[in-house]
Amino acid sequence: MRRALNFWVLGGDMRQAKLAQLLAEDGHRVHTYALEQGVEPAALLSVERGTARMGEGDCVIFPLPVADGRGRLNAPLSDRQVPVVDLLDALTPEQVICGGILDQATSALAAERRMTIHDYFSREELQIANAVPTAEGAIQIAMEQLPVTLNGARVLVIGYGRVGKLVAQRMAALGARVSVAARRYEHLAWARALGYGAEHTSHLAGWLCGYDLVVNTVPARVLGQAELADLKPDCLVLDLASKPGGVDLEEAARLGRSVVWALSLPGKVAPVTAGAAIRDTVYHILHELGR
Repeated sequence: MRRALNFWVLGGDMRQAKLAQLLAEDGHRVHTYALEQGVEPAALLSVERGTARMGEGDCVIFPLPVADGRGRLNAPLSDRQVPVVDLLDALTPEQVICGGILDQATSALAAERRMTIHDYFSREELQIANAVPTAEGAIQIAMEQLPVTLNGARVLVIGYGRVGKLVAQRMAALGARVSVAARRYEHLAWARALGYGAEHTSHLAGWLCGYDLVVNTVPARVLGQAELADLKPDCLVLDLASKPGGVDLEEAARLGRSVVWALSLPGKVAPVTAGAAIRDTVYHILHELGR
């Protein structure tokens, strides 16, 4: 950065807490709000009780996601229940406002106030950076939950985007026999070129009975009754997809299938790395804005 800035970091989980610490370590003045269970005051880092001075900040960073689904700030590390609209009313359109995963209600509130919220989660550099701790977290869960080693295990990865690519690569590096299911034919071609088995996602039902682990990365229903019934009883299903997920959880429970829906893995398994990725992405936004 060309100069020290005044940041406000609002709500979120431990990745936002680490983000605030990292910004302060870079020499910026950092105020946190609704993060009191994750942040200790330090040089250049303060825990604020109110938002009266938030309008003075150069950059205000909302969490990932911004809201909790009920119009309130997503703030699991705080007892506060703060309407997002109250926070927006404390800001000005001239400030740089960033946030991750904007819901329609928040976007509409910002538009009414002629504010732009820059969605750092939509940026490719953050998506790629987040895929690394997600893949490593998936391996951690698999090792903890499976009764067999990954070495020699039959693993199916559904979806071959950023996360799917890294999960497949890391599982294979540990000796797993990896197959990939995807919709795009170029993804299937890449999977075959890298030595993985490959099958179109629409053809899942009927050939799932041999897998020890199924890792889904697609945020749409891909494992319904037919697919879940085809799994062997001791197969672990690990769903890495964001809401609504890719697994029919009610049907999985009825069939006795073991499913772990692992949301927000970067913030859980590697909050410092995840916080640094958000910091770097916010810096990129500020640089592009000439700040």
